[in-house]
Amino acid sequence: MAVDSVLSSPLGPPACEKDAKALQFIEEMTRNAFKVQEKVLGEILCRNANTEYLKRFKLNGAIDRETFKAKVPMVTYEDLQPEIQRIANGDRSPILSAHPVSEFLTSSGTSAGERKLMPTIQEELDRRQLLYSLLMPVMNLYVPGLDKGKGLYFLFVKSETKTPGGLLARPVLTSYYKSEHFKTRPYDPYMVYTSPNEAILCSDSFQSMYSQMLCGLYERKTVLRLGAVFASGLLRAIRFLQLNWRQLIQDIRDGYLNDKIIDSNIRQVMDRVMRPDPELADFIASECEKDQWEGIITRIWPNTKYLDVIVTGAMAQYIPTLDFYSGGLPLACTMYASSECYFGLNLNPMCKPSEVSYTIMPNMAYFEFLPVDSTGSTRDSAPKLVDLVDVEVGKEYELVITTYAGLYRYRVGDILRVTGFHNSAPQFHFVRRKNVLLSIDSDKTDESELQKAVENASKLLKDYNTSVVEYTSYAETNKIPGHYVIYWELLVKDSGNLPPSHVLDKCCLVMEESLNSVYRQGRVECNSIGPLEIRVVTNGTFEELMDYAISRGASINQYKVPRCVNFTPIMELLDSRVVSAHFSPSLPSWTPERLR
Repeated sequence: MAVDSVLSSPLGPPACEKDAKALQFIEEMTRNAFKVQEKVLGEILCRNANTEYLKRFKLNGAIDRETFKAKVPMVTYEDLQPEIQRIANGDRSPILSAHPVSEFLTSSGTSAGERKLMPTIQEELDRRQLLYSLLMPVMNLYVPGLDKGKGLYFLFVKSETKTPGGLLARPVLTSYYKSEHFKTRPYDPYMVYTSPNEAILCSDSFQSMYSQMLCGLYERKTVLRLGAVFASGLLRAIRFLQLNWRQLIQDIRDGYLNDKIIDSNIRQVMDRVMRPDPELADFIASECEKDQWEGIITRIWPNTKYLDVIVTGAMAQYIPTLDFYSGGLPLACTMYASSECYFGLNLNPMCKPSEVSYTIMPNMAYFEFLPVDSTGSTRDSAPKLVDLVDVEVGKEYELVITTYAGLYRYRVGDILRVTGFHNSAPQFHFVRRKNVLLSIDSDKTDESELQKAVENASKLLKDYNTSVVEYTSYAETNKIPGHYVIYWELLVKDSGNLPPSHVLDKCCLVMEESLNSVYRQGRVECNSIGPLEIRVVTNGTFEELMDYAISRGASINQYKVPRCVNFTPIMELLDSRVVSAHFSPSLPSWTPERLR
């Protein structure tokens, strides 16, 4: 039987028998979304019926939606924190899940300035692996021949720690890369990476990046796609090449790995990669020593067909820079996932970034949706959650999940807009993270955190009889790595006692110390965020900002200073009024051992 006759779906003819089964699975899940969701909820409630949490609501063995919706409340992380803390402290009784919690996945969101701990169970790895297995069969429908080359993916593990009760706590991708699912994955011609596992699993970011880049350069002609998790990660790799190409080409010229790479596992695997190649070294040198780096990706990796990175949500700010370095290569956003749950995939991965929609796979969890009103607020007063198959095209919702690992009607905080349906499963465009003001990489800073940081930093100005009158901010992403920019308008009551530059520099550091641990980890461990900058503007600048907003139709009675700006005319106005700029003089404090 021909491979393409195995599948009867609008997705298209599969590239091989294995792809046909994957695409058929997608069709079955999305055609029967209502029944799959019913089954998923029934399984979760049945297996976890005797957990301490569910017993509180007296379901009495009921596994139907109506009883579940009537008795189990919608919750936030803060609601569950006492239970999560008990598990973290070593309580092994069935609190949230009947299956033992195998580890905690640390969310990029924060609670009280620290990472959220998401409980997970061993079988969730199988569920995540299942979603990963669907990505390439879909991509193969749009980009032929991916089995004829390799992917240069810059993948990294982050530091992990243990809770007081001895459970590992680490980011979801670190958990996956360190699992046997990833390390001993079967060979698949469509999923061959240039980076060896040893390089990906090295916790030292410099050694990991150096060896991954070196492998990618050696195999420049076999690379068919470049990728990272986030757009910011791929740009960080390009910046790394800009800073280190001379050392890299010396290694290629001599066939000897730089002595800075001391990880024994990397050195052992790189022994099989390294070879003297003066011609390759000369070529890379000729490209990198040019002042113009436009199109550098396709110049060094000429067979690249697309970039595989997340460019939705806050990552959209990096699209122009990616286009600059890649010469406008297609940007593929393949899947939608978080620490709490893996949600779905993009069935049209080669679409424009602005058109990316993710199809929710109904087997991953039980999904509900909290309607968002026209002002962008969720209807908390009398929330009525909508089921997966009942959402309406064009409307926005906050995502609410119930998982096998013990999250029940949990508000994820993602705001999604329904763009259509694939069979009976809805497709969503990611709009934003709720309440997130600033983001460079995986950090998420909200308005209250920024306000607290400004308040703490402004205390340093009291000795100079100076205060912060107004402020706003934006995420500067034209430089790599990006950094936070905070505009301050100051009230100076004693012109003869102005705050000196070094004090304003210290204000930057105090702000960084006040921000959450995810931000500080990006600064200290990952080098994914640059030093925070304060730009002091002339007196009256924020009045001009208000006048501009009113001239565009804002109500003078309802006008509030925006705490984050990204509209070009406003940023130009602010920058034209800058009288001094100051940067954090050192790294903020951060250690991974902060779990209590």
